[in-house]
Amino acid sequence: MQSFDLVVIGAGPGGYMAALRAAQLGLRVACVDEGVDAQQRPSPGGTCLNVGCIPSKALLESSALYARITGEAAGHGIDVGSVQLDLARMQARKEKIVRQLTAGVGYLLKKNGVSFIPGRASFKGKEGEQIHLTVHREGQETTDIAAAQVIIATGSVPRTLEGVPFDQERILDSTGGLALTAVPRRLVIVGAGVIGLELGSVWRRLGSSVTLLETQETFLPGADQEVAQQALKILTQSGLRFEFGIHLEAVEKTTESLVLTYTRGEESLQLDADVLILAVGRCPNTAGLDLGRVGLVPDAQGRIPVDAHCRTPVAGVWAIGDVVRGPMLAHKAEEEGVAVAERLAGQLPEVNLAHIPAVIYTEPELAWVGWTEEAAQAAGRAVRIGRFPFQANGRAKVRGAPQGLVKVIACAATDRILGVHILGPEASELIAEAVVALEFQASSEDLARIVHAHPSLSEALREACLGVDGRTLNL
Repeated sequence: MQSFDLVVIGAGPGGYMAALRAAQLGLRVACVDEGVDAQQRPSPGGTCLNVGCIPSKALLESSALYARITGEAAGHGIDVGSVQLDLARMQARKEKIVRQLTAGVGYLLKKNGVSFIPGRASFKGKEGEQIHLTVHREGQETTDIAAAQVIIATGSVPRTLEGVPFDQERILDSTGGLALTAVPRRLVIVGAGVIGLELGSVWRRLGSSVTLLETQETFLPGADQEVAQQALKILTQSGLRFEFGIHLEAVEKTTESLVLTYTRGEESLQLDADVLILAVGRCPNTAGLDLGRVGLVPDAQGRIPVDAHCRTPVAGVWAIGDVVRGPMLAHKAEEEGVAVAERLAGQLPEVNLAHIPAVIYTEPELAWVGWTEEAAQAAGRAVRIGRFPFQANGRAKVRGAPQGLVKVIACAATDRILGVHILGPEASELIAEAVVALEFQASSEDLARIVHAHPSLSEALREACLGVDGRTLNL
């Protein structure tokens, strides 16, 4: 039986980053992962690289390019003639990117001396300071390994709806929603959160009629509502159709279509679809780990309990990413993985969950970090707010992307920035400056005094900070 200083269960962003950092710090590390590609070959990278962040962004980029060529090229004085969509080639490009990046993870693990063990790990028990695990791989004998420390980084799986099982033909999860071989004429997505919005954007750009059904009454309740409502207006104008406050009652399969029956208040409604995607959230992926063998009990949401530094109640066992509290985001898992690895080496890193940015890669993009205006009001916090529309930003104008705004929320007493919300082009990149500002406790005056390149999209953030003090210049 092989013995290691650390075994990481899961090779997604959190797991492989933890394994790499621990190996850099001199630990003997093994990383166990059950992910496989279409040919059943080991494929590290977790949901993010294989069937989540990366493939979705590949299709978002391709579909956005298609939409720009068909809808905007003429306005730039470019005649393109007839434009043809080849979905098979678009999907092949996506798969090529995925293969390159997952192969890159394998290379990095090998380069840093991490023993990669393909298969599904489960706990056998604990003897003294050694934690024993078994690795199962289909068609092969099990492998027993042991370690003084174990990090659980098994990520999450799509949540299901009772009575509406996935068939991955017409009723799909998010993975199936990324792998369609034809553009559906009528697509219905249950769930208007991050996954639903991004998948809906892809297929709407490529020609689908898309309806998003959301159980909650409010659009993106975790986002600042002024910005969220502007995003909803723009997305509706782009062709996405939304219904809120619904309850899905049944899905009937017929030869021609799917018939969805749902209620909205006292009203009973029906909707026909060719394809249904369920994007109703994700659940911690802990099935098959046999957590009870080491005394771990998930909470009511299926999450593994941890302290502020990702320690579980069992000595030597840590958990990170989607299986613990906090947002289910790849970059959050990465930071937790690195932090745990460094703590094992005697360092004292901290991960500030309050300053983890959220991003939705729609058109325009939506990103935010820190407090919303609603949260400040609920806490009784006096704030000052600065806003600046991209309509008044020169770079956004020349890019043909003038929709959206930057909103900065600052403490009324100290001017310290409490939250930044960006709806507009490259919001996913612009939000990084805001994260730095919050981490270093910057004031709106600090950002307003920093010289930003001109013309640049980042000037919109500077102008919004000027607006906190009522001295916006270009509006």
